[in-house]
Amino acid sequence: MVKSSAQDVGTLFSLHGPMVFRRALRLMGRKEDAEEVTQEVFVRVMRSVAQFDGRSSMSTWLYQITTNYCLNLLRDRSRRRELFEQNVLIEDGSEQASVADLLLLRRLLSEADPQQASAAVYVYLDGMSHEEAAELLGVSKRTVGNLIERFLEWAHKRSESIPPHGPHGSTDTSQRPRRGVSR
Repeated sequence: MVKSSAQDVGTLFSLHGPMVFRRALRLMGRKEDAEEVTQEVFVRVMRSVAQFDGRSSMSTWLYQITTNYCLNLLRDRSRRRELFEQNVLIEDGSEQASVADLLLLRRLLSEADPQQASAAVYVYLDGMSHEEAAELLGVSKRTVGNLIERFLEWAHKRSESIPPHGPHGSTDTSQRPRRGVSR
């Protein structure tokens, strides 16, 4: 597929649109955001399909575009603020995580080194093997392991420096001294 026509992109959307949407929903957390991401990914594909060199499958290429676009959105400062203010629900019925855990995860992914964040997303959120993640990232399996190790070390240190928040953005008062009561 060298020329980018609306019909070619329509065919790609029919074949790969649901995969792009699921990927976007998993990373963004809201159906509305996932729909916007899906639309933007296919607009970008229409503009850059000539850059697809065939070294990987079309689905791998779309997966990378979707992941990178979502991570870039999460890095955007105003977008991060909006994510923290919203209640996030897992809509696909998978393993339930607390809203606070999801918000922390999205915050960490938005602040992390992009390659480390991608490796962590591929392995932990998508359940890929190190070999599959290595193919998507264009690195060795060992490098994937190193990227994940560095991400986990950084995320552990970073999460300790983030104050705990309740579901509505208020800090946890259980650890605060009460007025008039000395501890």
